[in-house]
Amino acid sequence: MRSLLLGFIAPLILLFQSSTALRVATSLQWIEYTPQPYAIKNFYKGNSAVALTSGGVANLGSDPQNFDLAANAETQGLKQYANHRNIRLIYIICEVAYRIVADKRKGFTKLSDLKGKKIGTFQGTSAAVFIHNMLTSVGIADNDYATTGGKICMKEPCASDTLLAQLKAGTLDAFGVWEPAVELGAQGLGANAITFQNRTVYREVYALYSTTDALNNACKRKDIVEFVRALNRTLDVFANQPKEKGVYDYVSNQVGVDEKVVEGIWEDHEWSGSWGDDLIGFVVEEDKYLAKVDKRSVVPRAELAKFLDTSVLDEL
Repeated sequence: MRSLLLGFIAPLILLFQSSTALRVATSLQWIEYTPQPYAIKNFYKGNSAVALTSGGVANLGSDPQNFDLAANAETQGLKQYANHRNIRLIYIICEVAYRIVADKRKGFTKLSDLKGKKIGTFQGTSAAVFIHNMLTSVGIADNDYATTGGKICMKEPCASDTLLAQLKAGTLDAFGVWEPAVELGAQGLGANAITFQNRTVYREVYALYSTTDALNNACKRKDIVEFVRALNRTLDVFANQPKEKGVYDYVSNQVGVDEKVVEGIWEDHEWSGSWGDDLIGFVVEEDKYLAKVDKRSVVPRAELAKFLDTSVLDEL
């Protein structure tokens, strides 16, 4: 009788544990995501387990009952916030100064030389915002260049349909996306590579998001705070002891990038945590551009101020 009872109770315990876990929707393939599993493994002390699931901030909009947190670049956060005003940006995991790589053999010596050229990027993403911001900063309008897509290559050898292969073949003049694709592009062109980067014009703000419902749930909020606290400890390691603590090797194994490539691009990644007063202006300007692209109304500055929620940081 006892064994039958235990056999009945055990699945209920597992179901309860699963239902109370913090569910985080996040891309599982990019460098920016890696502090999350590291934090869970090494520092998280919450009462509930943390489960990482492939996805992003869109899951908070489409399935808020099953997701408590999400991680994504600010572009996707703003796109979702336009229609889901209960979403909150609560923490910045990483800020990355993207780069454009181009082939000097085509006569490129400065950013303005890209006018009228074919540039690889991904529409609707942070990379497209980056290309727009960079080129308009030197007077190149959106209709003054062509964009095309392609697959991302994380590790050589790269397939023929990747941006890197297109650049090397000469069918693409330049491309600008997240790392390590640009680093591999620069390595692939060798001495013929030229890169363009300007953090003041654009940097990816890869953030952690939640919802007002999750944040207002006392039990969930406690574990959310603990997860952010674990991320804080992780970012300290990522920023200050990456080599000593084996972070390059860890990230390499997590996302399938050569360790030397990870180390080579590490300085482009700023493991931030909190943010300064300039972020509101940054998201206001980006939302204006996204509203135009998405054919929607601009989100008022006062509403975007609500989007940036420091309340969890205040509890640390």
